[in-house]
Amino acid sequence: MTPSRPVHVAGRAEGDLKVVSLGGGHGLAASLSALRRLTTDLTGVVTVADNGGSSGRIRAELGGLPPGDLRMALAALCGDDDWGRTWAAVLQHRFSGNGPLKDHALGNLLIAAIWDQVGDHVAGLDLVGELLGAQGRVLPMAAVPLDIEADVHLRSAPDRLTVVRGQVEVSSTDGQVVSVRLDPADPPACPEAVAAVEAADWVVVGPGSWFTSIMPTLLVPGLRDALTKTKGKRILVLNLHEQEGETEGLTPTDHLEVLAAHAPELGLDAVIADTSLVDTRGTLESTARALGARLYVADVAASPGSDQHDPGRLAAAFGRVMRTA
Repeated sequence: MTPSRPVHVAGRAEGDLKVVSLGGGHGLAASLSALRRLTTDLTGVVTVADNGGSSGRIRAELGGLPPGDLRMALAALCGDDDWGRTWAAVLQHRFSGNGPLKDHALGNLLIAAIWDQVGDHVAGLDLVGELLGAQGRVLPMAAVPLDIEADVHLRSAPDRLTVVRGQVEVSSTDGQVVSVRLDPADPPACPEAVAAVEAADWVVVGPGSWFTSIMPTLLVPGLRDALTKTKGKRILVLNLHEQEGETEGLTPTDHLEVLAAHAPELGLDAVIADTSLVDTRGTLESTARALGARLYVADVAASPGSDQHDPGRLAAAFGRVMRTA
């Protein structure tokens, strides 16, 4: 039986909160999967610095934005009906074999093809969203592809800072990342993303790769200004575990301090942390308070010890914050 096509619901239902979620990869997908249970007025603002895999190949060959994280966000906004599950699987499908299509995600090729047809990144993503019946909207954080540069204390040279360039290279570095920056340093923010943040009731940052998905959203000047000035409240979701290479050795408190160092003017209203992250001395809570935020503790992991957030549990945590913060 062919699944029936749902109505595209990127618009606002009466009484819905306007929510924007920033990041990339699996972390942003988890937030969007949770948030679409709470509102239809939902926008994912996605990092565009990926230089690896299928996205990197498309970026190098065609010169546009890397589509991979945008694809994952769109898949996360697919509904739980037959149509949504079918299209989410189609978007995420990767080709096997040994030819030029090997490891390409079908969704990446679809997005790239539509961009080629319409000549506009935002219009193309909106068109894909209509095809999917996406429960929200997906936007790039910047209008041009970006590269990430990091200052790293490599294990092989711990006494000096080494510059590592590239999202894949930074995320897999054998050392401690100290700070990151973007190239170009002053990229044009996506105007629609800026407008969404400025109009939001709630803005969610994280979870995700801290230096290669989360910090970049704070380094695009136009987007950072919107985050700072928005009248909406800001929620930060902490990761469940440190990430090998990128954040190895960093505590949850260190993650908050990294954010404060990269965007010192950005205040927070709430920090969501899994129960497993909370220390008995209250260090995490006091650090969150120093950023202006209340710490909300909940069981949000998919299972004990998992590094993946459970969308249902995360939705419940978001709901609690939005009722009480």
